[in-house]
Amino acid sequence: MSGVTVVREGATLLSGVDWVVEEGQRWALLGPNGAGKTTLLAVAAASLFPSAGAVTLLGQRYGEADLGELRTRVGLSSAALSDRVPPHERAVDVVVTAAHGVLGRWSSGYDPADVARASDLLARVGLRAFVDRRFGSLSEGERKRVLLARALMTDPELLLLDEPAAGLDLGAREALLRLLTRLTSTGAPPTVLVTHHVEEIPVGTTHALLLSRGRVLAQGPVASVITGPLLTQAFGIPLQVVSVDGRWTARSGPG
Repeated sequence: MSGVTVVREGATLLSGVDWVVEEGQRWALLGPNGAGKTTLLAVAAASLFPSAGAVTLLGQRYGEADLGELRTRVGLSSAALSDRVPPHERAVDVVVTAAHGVLGRWSSGYDPADVARASDLLARVGLRAFVDRRFGSLSEGERKRVLLARALMTDPELLLLDEPAAGLDLGAREALLRLLTRLTSTGAPPTVLVTHHVEEIPVGTTHALLLSRGRVLAQGPVASVITGPLLTQAFGIPLQVVSVDGRWTARSGPG
């Protein structure tokens, strides 16, 4: 992205964002509510065209490329997607329909190879026994895992995860973070994970981008961005940051 700006109904959601994600990188995208994180991810996913600036995704420039085709090369998991999944849909169908770019199993003639891959991906995320379970009957943590499997279904060249740990209890969050660390440790595409909380940054994250009021406050190697002074500036409260074995914690510091 170069100079990316997004304006909607007179409000500037992003302003002058320059950002490059390269092969082998694992990014955390952080910032307070309203900072522009979800908007930035929507631009990265080719689902939102910027008001100004240039975007090149997987070698294709917005305005010249077929954005519909580009979207099939990006794996996306988000709360908004979860809300659109029919509750009666089986877990395996939620995953397999990603190969067709739809939600809801409108066809009964899916390729057996696609169904087998979807079942294998559910097994990889720890849901081997949940293939035929209805999406609406799953716990929040199980739904997150189904959507992660769906995001991987098309063997994406870029993986975008919008707050994958949001709404999970402590145990489910830690299980999901271990899973993300394992899945992205080898052979995975470059990954961008959006979160409000440094505690939700998986081990192995290489870079971070910190947004505040639609502008990039800092970006670069994760240890240079996830610092007390920078988080204090972004969130508007004195914060102290500690890193232990690749995991981060933040707490309020002296004012």
